Amino acid sequence: MWHSLGETLTQREERLGSSRLSSTSLTMRLALLAFRLMCLAWLWPLTHNSSHSAKKRRHKEHIGESTKQKHGGRVDLKLKKLDSTKSLLIKSEQLLRIEDHDFAMRPGFGGSAIPVGIDVQVESIDGISEVNMDFTMTLYLRHYWQDDRLAFPSSSNKSRTFDARLVKKIWVPDVFFVHSKRSFIHDTTMENIMLRVFPDGNILYSVRITVTALCSMDFSSFPLDTQNCSLELESYAYNENDLMLYWKNGNDSLRTDEIVLSQFFVENFQPSFGLAFYSSTGWYNRLYINFLLRRHIFFFMLQTYFPTMLMVMLSWVSFWIDRRAVPARVSLGITTVLTMSTIITGVSASMPQVSYVKAVDIYLWASFLFVFLSVIEYAAVNYFTTVEEMKRLRKAKIPDSYDANQAMAFDGCFHDNDIDLTPFPDTTSTSNTERNTQSRNSTVSGPTEGTRLRRKHPLLQNLSFIMSNSYMIDSYSRVIFPLAYLLFNIIYWSMYAS
Repeated sequence: MWHSLGETLTQREERLGSSRLSSTSLTMRLALLAFRLMCLAWLWPLTHNSSHSAKKRRHKEHIGESTKQKHGGRVDLKLKKLDSTKSLLIKSEQLLRIEDHDFAMRPGFGGSAIPVGIDVQVESIDGISEVNMDFTMTLYLRHYWQDDRLAFPSSSNKSRTFDARLVKKIWVPDVFFVHSKRSFIHDTTMENIMLRVFPDGNILYSVRITVTALCSMDFSSFPLDTQNCSLELESYAYNENDLMLYWKNGNDSLRTDEIVLSQFFVENFQPSFGLAFYSSTGWYNRLYINFLLRRHIFFFMLQTYFPTMLMVMLSWVSFWIDRRAVPARVSLGITTVLTMSTIITGVSASMPQVSYVKAVDIYLWASFLFVFLSVIEYAAVNYFTTVEEMKRLRKAKIPDSYDANQAMAFDGCFHDNDIDLTPFPDTTSTSNTERNTQSRNSTVSGPTEGTRLRRKHPLLQNLSFIMSNSYMIDSYSRVIFPLAYLLFNIIYWSMYAS
């Protein structure tokens, strides 16, 4: 019994000892865990800062390597300086208080008209078209006005320059080109728009534009003409009560580079001012860019006038060719007529279809008339020669073996040397004999009563003499045609070249 009781007590003591050991180990484990947490809390900021500094170091090394690649291995010292834009505490829109105002309204709305100064620098005249009656011009258009809503404080009184992105958020003048057909703002590599704002609210707005505009041309003196063209600027929505356009520096507001054109001399660039009235909206200020174009004549001398003169002179060659050489003279006349027709057609194709006569038309058609008359002259010579030989054939003794069709087959004319003609009586001796006989008869007896004396008209007599001697037509034409054409040229160039 006592033995069993002792065993029971021994087991209870073992159980209490094991429970005490387990509680002690649990306490030690909790203490160790708390110590580990305290160590992690203390080491966490140090590890975070070191990783962040490592990232920044790697980022700087990457920027340095890229900078070296761009600059050929050199590190630009300017990159080490701080960017000035980072020192600005507010954006440009906030500085200019764009959100605080309604820029759909013009400056000073409800008051007097806002003055907008304009100056223009003409860069080039890209082309002039006579067929379309227009010209293409590239220019820098600059606007000057004041908008107090965009004034900003500045200690250095320096202006700020912006691009097209800010232009869309503020009010700008709505200037357009009157009578323009096409126009565009250059956009390579960005839109060629510049906005410069000064601290007191003064604004410079510049844009680079190419415009194609109408030019009403007068071709009555073409190609010896002078054209007066103008490019007109005007506000589209604001009349003179809301916006006043004016040249910023007077006559010095229009500046030009050296402009060289292929067909024109550009003369006398001149700005001017005027008003335009529209029945529905009123009066508008309008600015004019006037310039004078004087055409180069040398191109047309080479392409039109000299070939025309040569064709007319070539038609005169037929006057020195034998009148019996029908194929030679006819082919020469037809060739010159067709060449003149080609020249006239080519000039007309490059000109607008106007309803009045141009100076070049007068010259070409007058020259065509001279060429045509040279053909008509040979037709008359050929006809009178045929009539003359037919008269001789009637009076002559024609042999039985003579074939008239064969004689005319070659050139269409009878030939004096192909047949045996009896000699004509001496006209001078016959006339002298008749005159002596009449003089002797006049001394004996006068004219009988009732007899009327007739006298031939000198003009008809000379005409019949020329018809009976057709070779004289060529002789006269050799002198008359050149003198007439020379007189025409003197009159023509004195009228249009002055």
